[in-house]
Amino acid sequence: MTRYHPILVSLHWLLAAIVLGGLIMGANVLAETANDDPFKIISLRMHMSMGIAILVLMLLRLATRLFTARPPEADIGNAFLNRLGGWMHWALYLAVIAMCVSGLATANMAGLPAIVFGGVETPLPADFSDLPPRAAHGIIATVLWLLILGHAGAAMFHQFIRGDNLLSRMWFGNRTRN
Repeated sequence: MTRYHPILVSLHWLLAAIVLGGLIMGANVLAETANDDPFKIISLRMHMSMGIAILVLMLLRLATRLFTARPPEADIGNAFLNRLGGWMHWALYLAVIAMCVSGLATANMAGLPAIVFGGVETPLPADFSDLPPRAAHGIIATVLWLLILGHAGAAMFHQFIRGDNLLSRMWFGNRTRN
């Protein structure tokens, strides 16, 4: 086995794009748009829809990972770094799921589903920062950025410094050696 299952490959790259989009949107659009700006509802609808899609796709990815054959773990020649790589992957799963859950909790505590999706014409709360899950959402976003940078950095190290062609494992093609 030399490559991950095509469903895992597809979900990996799709989730990478959506998670990055959600993080960028949260930090650069939602955080910068006043809650009384009409554009905030549209932005929240997009952000919340992305978050729900991410949660569903991430759970599908987790199930696929648990029930499909995969290549052996990457070996960098150091037992601690090998374990760290495995922990990094599970930390990414946990952080993404926790990000979605904290977002859903924030939305529910603020009454956003009815406002954003239900057409209820209630003004948005003046501020979300007093909601405990909102604080967690912000902290998890920072942790998630760090995990993503570490993950991408490790992949680039493998690909370009070690030259072990690790990225080919997370791409499409024949899954077994010929």
